[in-house]
Amino acid sequence: MEVLFLGTSGMHPTKERNLFSILVSHGSENILVDCGEGTQRQMRIAGFKSPKISKILITHLHGDHINGLPGLFQNLKANQYSRKLEIYGPKGLNDLMNSIFKIIGERLDIKITEIKNGVVFKEKDFYVEARELSHSVKVYGYSFIENDKRKINLDYLKKFKLSKHVLIGDLQNGKDIIYNEEKIKAKDATIIAKGKKLSIVVDTAYCNDCLKLAKDSDLLICESTFSDELKDKAKEYKHLTAVDAGTIAKKSKAKKLILTHISQRYNDSRILLKEAKKVFKESFIAEDFMKVRV
Repeated sequence: MEVLFLGTSGMHPTKERNLFSILVSHGSENILVDCGEGTQRQMRIAGFKSPKISKILITHLHGDHINGLPGLFQNLKANQYSRKLEIYGPKGLNDLMNSIFKIIGERLDIKITEIKNGVVFKEKDFYVEARELSHSVKVYGYSFIENDKRKINLDYLKKFKLSKHVLIGDLQNGKDIIYNEEKIKAKDATIIAKGKKLSIVVDTAYCNDCLKLAKDSDLLICESTFSDELKDKAKEYKHLTAVDAGTIAKKSKAKKLILTHISQRYNDSRILLKEAKKVFKESFIAEDFMKVRV
């Protein structure tokens, strides 16, 4: 998986940070998570062509996470977007989409799904899960989870003098085979490579569902709207502090944490990074156009 940060600001954009949006790419799938105002321009700057988008995940229906959708849809229409666009999000998404297309006067071929907790969709090599978090409106966090894969144990197959054969595909699919009248068991001839997990948590108060969503993530992308000195304001507005983000990463046993959704009040975001690192050492700050492989 590859992650492209298209917008890393909180409610208001700054000179350095656009409103929130993330692009997650896996194989031929390019999945946009939220679409703050200006997202299509960010794509152009990053060199990503918008018609490559295959799906859109919406965390919640606050303006700073969705106001880029009308312009994006017009862009896709103008570029003769030819596939069915799948859009997932909380209850109210269908009404929002109908309102947008009524205003812009154009409609794409779309499939709208209002989600609940659990698996959102499955692809060949990965699937996406959603979990409702805690905010002033219904909000979901998302996890991208790769399927485990079987890798061939070449050293083991040497004893059978088997290196290249169509039957190796059966072993990778977990099937035992017969070669030169000898049985080769898939469990012996292959090694399970655990799939990667990416979790995205934004616009939520600290809650147990944050921990459940982020559990064992290889990469946790988490909002860090406030510093710890404003923790009371964070609770009031149902957002997270840098310390909260670090705590979620630590308790969920994530391997790496990237802070995003940075409030405009922090001209120097290093104060947030410093606070997170005190709790969770493998913490980093997202910047617009930063790319990360999971």
